[in-house]
Amino acid sequence: MMAAAEALVVVDVQVAFVSGDGAVPGAGALTQAVAGLVARARAGGAVVVHLQNDGPAGAEDEPGTPGWELYLPVHEVVVRKTGDDGFDGTGLEGLLRRRGVRRLAICGVMSEMCVSATARTALRLGFGVVLPHDAHATYDIPAAPGISDGVPAAMVSRVAEWALGDEVDIVAHAAGVSFAPPGL
Repeated sequence: MMAAAEALVVVDVQVAFVSGDGAVPGAGALTQAVAGLVARARAGGAVVVHLQNDGPAGAEDEPGTPGWELYLPVHEVVVRKTGDDGFDGTGLEGLLRRRGVRRLAICGVMSEMCVSATARTALRLGFGVVLPHDAHATYDIPAAPGISDGVPAAMVSRVAEWALGDEVDIVAHAAGVSFAPPGL
């Protein structure tokens, strides 16, 4: 099944989260899927926006640190943010509206945090949202004694998708997303 989008929002694909000892499980496959989406979005004339989280002092994504850097080569707009939601306190909505975007694909990290918060707000603002399952990821949730066993990252990501409801268009593979220029 193919799902179409006019924009790609790449959420927090930063060195700290996708490389080295602190990488999310399956980071290699994730970055390959995201790179494929970026290449196809560029080739299709879609709007590409990279979100970059500005973590607090001492965090692995503190601005100016190696972990804060974006992992993939960037030739497009970078929107910096300080919270989970890529729309909150940023110019993301205005940027997408000025370019005539009605439907966007979202990928990146963390599934249940920044990806989910950004997707939820996009839906609330009236954008159509495509979420490729293999192009977002997170960490395992450790066991909580007396509450639950650990939860594998793949399960956390799937629950994050489910929690978005039936308005989001979830596709199994990033290859199932096509891109076109926005219809201004």
